[in-house]
Amino acid sequence: MFLRRRLLSTAAAAARGPPPIRVDLTESAGRGVFATRPVPAGELLHSAQPLVCHPSPSLLHEVCYSCLRRKPAEGRVSGGGYYFCSDACREHAKGFHDVDKNADWTSFDDHCSSRGLKYPYMAKRLACMVISGAANADCLNILQPARLHQGTLIEMEEEFELLESTFRKAGFREVTTFLTKEWYINVLARIRINAFRIELVAGSYEDLLSSAAASVSCDASVGNAVYMLPSFYNHDCDPNTHIVWLENVDAKLKALRDIEEGEELRICYIDTSMDVNARQKILADGFSFECHCLRCLSGD
Repeated sequence: MFLRRRLLSTAAAAARGPPPIRVDLTESAGRGVFATRPVPAGELLHSAQPLVCHPSPSLLHEVCYSCLRRKPAEGRVSGGGYYFCSDACREHAKGFHDVDKNADWTSFDDHCSSRGLKYPYMAKRLACMVISGAANADCLNILQPARLHQGTLIEMEEEFELLESTFRKAGFREVTTFLTKEWYINVLARIRINAFRIELVAGSYEDLLSSAAASVSCDASVGNAVYMLPSFYNHDCDPNTHIVWLENVDAKLKALRDIEEGEELRICYIDTSMDVNARQKILADGFSFECHCLRCLSGD
């Protein structure tokens, strides 16, 4: 039921009538998203709310703990030092935040911080959501998992032990029967390959300055998120569709050019300005595939 509600909500941007998309199998890339009618350039295809998200560790107190909206200069923090941009976000986060703040995360945070890890925080939040009843333990199972090397699995086992012991010490043993090593590894395998890096579009002059400063300090991302429908979009180095975040973690999928009925909708997973060799290396290392799009085949 949770997955069905989330999938329906991600397609709710087409306010009247169904969204102009369908999910189907492709010839070579598994599932994909296709246009069900001609789509003009610039049309909003749909919006998407995340299955799970988390702020960048360095910005925990600078963005909304729920929706990742940047905190204004006069923004106030709530209990635990986290900022919520609205009562709605505070209420939306209440379930997982109540679980989160009742545990001592010092050892877990120190481990992740010393190794520059970000995805374990998303697994931690998902676990808090499951404990609070805000999500199903298997809500990410529909997504494609990454291929994991032995070294990565060993690291994940260390992270899991810290996560599990923190919940256990906080008295959550009876409600964490789902929290096994297998669950944690399966969740991380899906987060690693499906998480989007959230970079907000500047909405004001102050936001523009903040974004510029963040870019200089290599911290332009406000966090990471995993979605249902956007995760079904395949990659192309010359995409016909663009994913953008205007004010918060809610994603907007827009057509970059005119799209024909039946055409597959594709986004670019990486920086399109890189040369072909750089693109191929990043896609192979980060996403475990070799791109055969027309742009790569032409050597552009």
